[in-house]
Amino acid sequence: MNRTLSGLLLGLVGAVLILLPLWANSGLVFLAGTTMVVGVFALSWNLLFGYAGLASFGSGGLFSIGAYTMAVMLRGGFEGQFLLLIALSTLVGGAVAFAIGFVALRRSTGIFLAILTLALAELLRITLAKIHWLGAEDGIPSIVRPNFSVGLATVDLSSGNHYYWFMCFACALLVGLCWWIAHGRFGRTLRTIRLDIERAAFMGVDTHRYRLVAFTISGAIAACAGALFAPWAQIVTPDIGNMMRSTQPILFTLLGGASSFWGPMIGAFLFSAIEFSTRTLVGIQEIITGAILLGVVLLFPTGVAGAWNALVARLTRREEAKIAAPALQTVKE
Repeated sequence: MNRTLSGLLLGLVGAVLILLPLWANSGLVFLAGTTMVVGVFALSWNLLFGYAGLASFGSGGLFSIGAYTMAVMLRGGFEGQFLLLIALSTLVGGAVAFAIGFVALRRSTGIFLAILTLALAELLRITLAKIHWLGAEDGIPSIVRPNFSVGLATVDLSSGNHYYWFMCFACALLVGLCWWIAHGRFGRTLRTIRLDIERAAFMGVDTHRYRLVAFTISGAIAACAGALFAPWAQIVTPDIGNMMRSTQPILFTLLGGASSFWGPMIGAFLFSAIEFSTRTLVGIQEIITGAILLGVVLLFPTGVAGAWNALVARLTRREEAKIAAPALQTVKE
């Protein structure tokens, strides 16, 4: 029952997102596209936190690396190789994450790793703000949405809502990749390490290598999300990787539920819905948003996804009890 309901809800949400430009205004479409990207960004962070047990507060820096790489290459006139640019941005983000993880994971864990990654992200933001070639604090504006060829076909993402639908497709692929990683052998090993790292090491698991690979994959997906976001926003500034960006996936994961694969994505859409519904309450929007988030976190410690799973499990047990009761009565007779 749980899987059937979850599948139906997932299909319904997917259909609404795909059909959204046909009936919604451009502002709502932009919000939905942004939420999809930051939802994928949050999923990549939870691969690190929920599965490997590592907390990074600097994932916004990797998001900005992907966005800046894409912006610079598009400004350089390489829009015809857009798919390769996405791969390049992903590789750059993955390489930077590997370099940081290779040094940091052997020397720091827990809160020390979180503070170290936060410091590195802030250092990157300040550095970007000083480089005039990258627009300094003004960033890179007027980023074009590409028009490229795939074989004999031409893909035009510059007009209408074509880029939105491309993002739907790209985000679905990234979510599928995250699902495959989280539910495969690699994901199961990461969960074992998170639960008891000493026992995993005793069983012969190279815990450092697995954590380093998880750190690299998480960084690469975060950079890929940033690369998708740059043409969507059509501007990147150093603030795209600031502390608020780094705390976004943490907030989404707490809101949606760290123990659920879909928790960060649910948290992203729920947070956007709260912000959108309170957008006219100027001056008290932050207070109301904060109060709602605090209430949700206190009422549902396992997040919205955890509460949903508990509700479905309870209903399933009740239905099974109803089916079993007449059978037991027949046996007694």
